[in-house]
Amino acid sequence: MIIIREYQPTDVLQAMGIWNEVVREGVAFPQVDELTEQEAADFFSNQSYTGVAVDSDTGEVVGLYILHPNNVGRCGHISNTSYAVRSDKRGLHIGEQLVKDSLAVGARLGFRILQFNAVVAANVHALHLYERLGFTRLGRIPQGFLMKDGHYEDIILLYIEL
Repeated sequence: MIIIREYQPTDVLQAMGIWNEVVREGVAFPQVDELTEQEAADFFSNQSYTGVAVDSDTGEVVGLYILHPNNVGRCGHISNTSYAVRSDKRGLHIGEQLVKDSLAVGARLGFRILQFNAVVAANVHALHLYERLGFTRLGRIPQGFLMKDGHYEDIILLYIEL
């Protein structure tokens, strides 16, 4: 069984490993540099909320999300998230659990909207999930994401009211 709970400092190495795996893959996150342990500790602790998916049988962190404002001031009620699932655990609906949890937590924290700025168009499984959960497409930015292999993919912007 997968349990979604708030990130704890003791999760840093497992969370860092999952985050850095997605960065290395170069097909979803805009970052190019992996986090060091200290950077990861600061990064995950300084979000509005970091949630982790934990396998209750093994205690392993198998996924995570970060939730934070998408902007400041008069746009600070709009949140943004990033999700990551360990590659050997993908396809088990852990991402869906993370998204649903982030929607509930975002609303609880007072955010009114969750906006995705850059979902890579080739990430069809994520796009299908988001639309099935009620997200609305805002538009497409042609060639907005540089893939690891050097070609460009479109990015899709989406939002949902919380």
